[in-house]
Amino acid sequence: MKIGFIPIDNRPVCYTLPKLVAQIDKSLELILPERSLLGDLVKQANVQVLFQWMKNLDDVDAFVISLDTLAYGGLVSSRRCSESFDEIKKRLDLLKPLLFGKKVYAFSSIMRISNNNVNEEEKSYWDRWGKKIFEYSWNLHKYGAFAVSNSEIPSEILSDYLAIRKRNFEINKIYLEWQKEGVFDTLIFSKDDCAEFGFNVQEANLLKALGATIKTGADEIPLSLLARAIEYQADIKPVFVEPSQIHLISNYEDISINESVKNQIELAGFNLSADAETTILINNFVEKQGEIVMKVPTKNFSGELNSWGEFSAVADVRFTNGADNCLVEKLFECGYLENLLCFSAWNTSANSLGSLMLALKVILSSKSKKTFNKYAFDKFMLTRFLDDWAYQANVRQQLISVDQNELRNLMKPFEKRLLSYYSFEGKINYSFPWNRLFEVEIEFI
Repeated sequence: MKIGFIPIDNRPVCYTLPKLVAQIDKSLELILPERSLLGDLVKQANVQVLFQWMKNLDDVDAFVISLDTLAYGGLVSSRRCSESFDEIKKRLDLLKPLLFGKKVYAFSSIMRISNNNVNEEEKSYWDRWGKKIFEYSWNLHKYGAFAVSNSEIPSEILSDYLAIRKRNFEINKIYLEWQKEGVFDTLIFSKDDCAEFGFNVQEANLLKALGATIKTGADEIPLSLLARAIEYQADIKPVFVEPSQIHLISNYEDISINESVKNQIELAGFNLSADAETTILINNFVEKQGEIVMKVPTKNFSGELNSWGEFSAVADVRFTNGADNCLVEKLFECGYLENLLCFSAWNTSANSLGSLMLALKVILSSKSKKTFNKYAFDKFMLTRFLDDWAYQANVRQQLISVDQNELRNLMKPFEKRLLSYYSFEGKINYSFPWNRLFEVEIEFI
């Protein structure tokens, strides 16, 4: 199978992770544009060249595309770029003919509202007015216009923000018209950093009323759609470590962890079944999801892994952005790494689940066709544990700056421990691709 794939941006989890997973199946050819063409934290994607790249891919079985990349130049750019609705629509008029006649699995975001004063991925004014804009949005949705009549937000800032939201919302309505015309096999609208109320919740409800499919999450959705595009059927059974807590809602999400798991299984094209042979162990949280970087605690995993019988994969969602050290130690102690098909503890619950579903789809499919690449699988598992466990749950907490030498030294003990389970002959290199601590790049040289 041959699939053209356009990520949200050039981050490792968006660009190198799907490449790494695809290599596990020798019969799967995943084609991506040059990484330099994609957007990052400060640069927009080269959309014109991406359109030409798509034109040249006339023999693919399917496209999996981030519409934010092709409309705005990337997910971050969708919140920052100053182009008008008419300018973006003109660009989309060039895109539409490239999609006809192909299976297209597409995703577009509903613009988020971060409840903080961090402008790293937002407009420059967010460092002062971000929380105020969030409160304005929340109060207006819940209580009405009278609740925000005395807003402190300068009128020019509020007008700019509302204009960007309106532009993006109108663009999303265009995609819904395309869906009615049969352009997309699957079209998903994502909402992340969700609260109970807000502009993004209102927009999601309006789009849903027009026939849209809405999913909580963002960065993982292209990976989930890639899983959906792979023609393989299987039944999946989730097993929760804390079954009495499945009604709880994860950080940055607006649905229960139970619903999040079901949604990701179905979006990836799996069947949910209590009788399935393939079991995913969900290391869910008690009372509240922890957050390692923000030093928000939660009760760690306790007990014995054999209490849940045999399982094929682990979605570790007890914490946001980082594995539960107690669970990972049990995986080592009880010898589970030798037969585990997949592990994920990347960022939000939706991020972890969506990326896990892609890997599981590729691994199960390739094993059934006898096209499984063990060497690529080992590199994938090394990457997930080195990133989600070694770096996010441990090393990141010891760093105060983006020091690559210190990073490499701190990663070595974890690397040595994992290499006794997963084979790789060569050097493993580490870097900070966006020059910040939030993500790490793991390269096999």
